[in-house]
Parts: sequence; C-alpha cells; structure tokens
Amino acid sequence: MVYSIALRLLRDPALAEELSQDVFLQLYGKLSTLESDDHVKFWLRRVTVHRAIDEARRSKLRPKTMLDQIPEPVAIRREPDFLLDEKLRKMVAALPEKARAIVLLRFQEDLDPLEISRVLDMPSSSVKSLLHRTLRLLRGKLERSGTKTAKLGLQA
Repeated sequence: MVYSIALRLLRDPALAEELSQDVFLQLYGKLSTLESDDHVKFWLRRVTVHRAIDEARRSKLRPKTMLDQIPEPVAIRREPDFLLDEKLRKMVAALPEKARAIVLLRFQEDLDPLEISRVLDMPSSSVKSLLHRTLRLLRGKLERSGTKTAKLGLQA
C-alpha cells in the first residue's frame, strides 16, 4: 500500500521505494504510540501522502536525470484497477499533487471523503469539491478522446 501510493504520486520507482523505506523506519519509531491496525493503516497513508507531496514539490526544484526503466513490481489484484488504463493513468499523473492524492486515495485505497480529509488534513467539503471537479475534468478529457467513462469507473 505504501509503495503503491508513493509510486502513483511520485511516478519514480526508485524514489517511491526510498520513500517507502523511510516511512517504515519512521513507523518503527512510532509503533508504540499507534493503538490499532486501523490506526497504523491511517498513519501509513497519511505520512506516505504527505511525504510524497513534499518530495514531488522538492523534485520540481531539482534537475531530473533519466534512469533506466525499472519495471513495476507485479502485484496480485483481487479486482481490476481502473488506473491501469494507460490513458487514464497519464491523465491522473498530470494532475496537481493534491488532486492526484485525492483521486488515488479515493479509488486506489477506497477511502471515503471524510477519511481522505483526515489523511490530508483538509476540510471534507474541500476534498469533496476537489474530487468532484477533478472527476468532471477527467470525464471531459476521456469523452473528448472517445473513451467510455463507465468502463473506467468514473461514473458519478
């Protein structure tokens, strides 16, 4: 879960792996303060999203060097992930950090807007409106490109 969120937000497997390791090291130090499995999951999501957003902002200031393509690890999925569609993946990747984080937490992590607002430390009304605007934007782009939005799970 941690690596997947970091990878989707950062779009760099090596950076996502490094961030994931750092998050788990930080978790080790905080483990005694976390009360339950759900608290640990919430904490991991929150820290991962915030650290990834910070890293994405920092990386905009650094020059980028191209590395060899590292294949994404294969994960067994119980249900299809609509983000695997290449066109939609590119559109989601082009979103601003907050909007991308909200879409990923909603559809990849299946969190409701209230949970997302807690993870991102922002009002739930802001999460809902940003999610609504972002989905409308993605639907519009997909419809203009001739892709059926129902197939991709973007129905209202």
